[in-house]
Amino acid sequence: MIQSETLELLEWSRLCQHLATFAATKLGVAAALDLQIPATQAETAELLAQTQEAYQLDNRPGGGLAFEGIQDIGTSLQRAELQGLLSGEELLAIATTLAGARQLRRIIDSQPDVPTLKDLAAQLRTYPEIEQEIHRCIDDRAQVADRATPKLAGIRVQIRQLRDRIYQILQGILQRQSNAVQEQVITQRNARFVIPVKAPQKDAIPGIVHDSSASGATLYVEPHNTVNLNNQMRQFLRQEQVEEEAVRRALTEQVAVVKPDLDRLLVVVTTLDLATAKARYGFWLEANPPNFIELGNTELAANKGEIAEAENSENSENPKVQIPNLRSQITLRQLRHPLLVWQQQYEQGFPVVPIDLTIAPHIRVVAITGPNTGGKTVTLKTLGLAALMAKSGMFVPAREPVELPWFDNILADIGDEQSLQQSLSTFSGHIRRISRILAVLGNKSQAPEAENSNLPIPNSPQEEGEFTETQIAVSALPILKPKLQIPQSPFPIPHSQFPIPKSLVLLDEVGAGTDPSEGSALAIALLQYLAQNSLLTVATTHFGELKALKYQDSRFENASVEFDDSSMQPTYRLLWGIPGRSNALSIAKRLGLLPEIVAEAQTYVGGASQDVNQVIAGLEAQRRKQETKAREATQLLHATEQLHREVSEKAAALKERERELKIAQEVAVNEAIGTAKSEIAQIIRRLQSGDQTAQNAQVATETLNQISAKHLPSRKEPAKPKPGFMPKVGDRIRIPSLGQTAEVLSGPDANEELSVRFGIMKMTVKLAEIESLDGQKPETKAQLAKIAAQAQATAKAKQVQSEVAKPNPEIAIRTANNTIDLRGARVSDAEIEVDRALSKAFEYGVLWIVHGKGTGQLRRGIHEFLDTHPQVSRYELASQKEGGGGVTIAFLK
Repeated sequence: MIQSETLELLEWSRLCQHLATFAATKLGVAAALDLQIPATQAETAELLAQTQEAYQLDNRPGGGLAFEGIQDIGTSLQRAELQGLLSGEELLAIATTLAGARQLRRIIDSQPDVPTLKDLAAQLRTYPEIEQEIHRCIDDRAQVADRATPKLAGIRVQIRQLRDRIYQILQGILQRQSNAVQEQVITQRNARFVIPVKAPQKDAIPGIVHDSSASGATLYVEPHNTVNLNNQMRQFLRQEQVEEEAVRRALTEQVAVVKPDLDRLLVVVTTLDLATAKARYGFWLEANPPNFIELGNTELAANKGEIAEAENSENSENPKVQIPNLRSQITLRQLRHPLLVWQQQYEQGFPVVPIDLTIAPHIRVVAITGPNTGGKTVTLKTLGLAALMAKSGMFVPAREPVELPWFDNILADIGDEQSLQQSLSTFSGHIRRISRILAVLGNKSQAPEAENSNLPIPNSPQEEGEFTETQIAVSALPILKPKLQIPQSPFPIPHSQFPIPKSLVLLDEVGAGTDPSEGSALAIALLQYLAQNSLLTVATTHFGELKALKYQDSRFENASVEFDDSSMQPTYRLLWGIPGRSNALSIAKRLGLLPEIVAEAQTYVGGASQDVNQVIAGLEAQRRKQETKAREATQLLHATEQLHREVSEKAAALKERERELKIAQEVAVNEAIGTAKSEIAQIIRRLQSGDQTAQNAQVATETLNQISAKHLPSRKEPAKPKPGFMPKVGDRIRIPSLGQTAEVLSGPDANEELSVRFGIMKMTVKLAEIESLDGQKPETKAQLAKIAAQAQATAKAKQVQSEVAKPNPEIAIRTANNTIDLRGARVSDAEIEVDRALSKAFEYGVLWIVHGKGTGQLRRGIHEFLDTHPQVSRYELASQKEGGGGVTIAFLK
């Protein structure tokens, strides 16, 4: 099948071998080596979800899956089902596999956000009772343990006792007949205990000879004294064997009963191991998960060079349908060939040059041109492997985002299929393979070889002159006969019930190996057919006619591999939108062809071809310049973003610092206000306690002014400016306008000018034009006048502030805020209320306590409480007009 040929051409088996090295079990290795490619997109989505969740677990601390103890027990399960007898090693392998699967399930169940893996783990049935029974009956050496059955334990006790009796008898013989014994050892022959006896003295120890040495000098004799004991030993050993087989038979039957569940367990464990291997392989490749692009419903107009209605009458009945385009472009940036990455890491290969594949949604065919050995074929293989990896649920070695369609078929014609045995030339081999590709696209059941089995052999004597090789090969293709000129697409739009296959077709050197004119015509017709019948076709070519298809059909795109004219070496970079140059003569010269031959060949190249190559070279140079500018712009953008982040962080820090300073200032202001209120309250108390005379009011006013000058920043005197710099003769000064240092020859005159010298020059400068060496400016007359005016204004402001109106002798003292009414309260309750009121009346400096006259008990209790209160300086009864003996006034400290 062409699908298997494609896998072979793309070296899929090598990639599977690399993947297998990341598997943890033999089951995983086998599954990786025979990695199956899903047939539906739903299967791919399931596999990709498994890989992504396994990748997440591997990147979590201590969260990776562990596969210790899991072994390939598939053969053992089949033997158990067929009523075979499992060995101790096989039973022990089953037990360790069950334990390993249980550990896997425990790890997955303890992790969040892994629903797909949890669904798999939920299918694991690990049968701990079978595992425990196996470990009870089978020891670590895979032997049946004594504890398996009481009967087996009894038999083994008798065997040990009998063996001790045999050893005792034989040891006595060895000691008594030491001269006749070859060496002092007891050994076994045919499961019977014997001793080595010298051949000449065999009569000294009568018994049965079971064996002799190679030289014949030693005979292995079973003495008559131990014959019956050895016979009993053989019987016990047989009984032991029968009992061991019975134990293993019982365990085998338990395993056979649950074989379907254990088969499912192996499938789940293999799936988990394969998903983990894919995740670890993707991590090693620095790959990223793919996003599959869905098809849209974009309709291509049937304009010139685009999809047109078929001219054939037999196809005219087919209605027009919408040709679906992709919803977004194919994006594979910095795509690397995974096999080349492996080769670079482990086989000391060359550095891998990544390629960029960005294909618009409406593009159906990409024609890649360029020099030989430039990387065209590697590009095809890289794209093919990327599509296969994505389809198999693996990560793609490209930079995020990785976006490509899900291809139902990935078909390739790469390399040379020339065969002498099958009478196939290079061209015929390509055509046969392309025919198989087209058969898959057309959903043909019969093989193309069957249709073309009667074709004449090219270049045979009887057919020579009648058909050309191209005509013979074209007859095998299920497409219309191509025309030499580039036509509009002659192929009918498929019927709506047969949608366009979502296939990827990769063609290497399409149309090569035959006459260039016929080969290019065939290539044009083939690519136009594929544009209508496959989702994406990527073809490499050297035909110039194919480069022009882009300008006549919007479904075609050009790309080329870059060639460095200065070094005469390919760069392996893929350039989009620009057709490539073959550079055959340059490459031939680099590969060692005689220079005179290359120079002669250059004279036969047409001028038009040289002009086209020069235009392409100019486009490539312009492309390189634009890419360089784009890289520089990107770097500048990154630097700008970094600078913006730094400035934003500094601005945020400054705002935070400003906020902290404001908070600190508010705290300081509140403290100053509290202190000022306390001092003002003390002044009010002094006024209230003494005579309210004008003199006392004046003293209070002056004290208030002092408090305001102390706590209000506007009342504080500004700091006196430091005395300015005044140059003297001999001083060294700096002239900033000239950038010179000079020596003062004469002090400033009435016009504020002074003479200075620097070097051999003398000059007169203004006092305002110089400064000291430490940066101080001299005081000019204008500056002194300004300072004097500021001082005069400050003095006037102080005079105005000192002229304060005389205080009003009648000050409102008692308010609702500094009065508390306790009439009718108990003494204990009154003390609590007084204490609370004193703390609130701190800013007023005085508290009126209304307790009433009554029996006087409440008044006495309050007075006793005030005597001991730390905030109260003194207290007294109020005047008669304020309540007399029913009110107490408490003055606060």
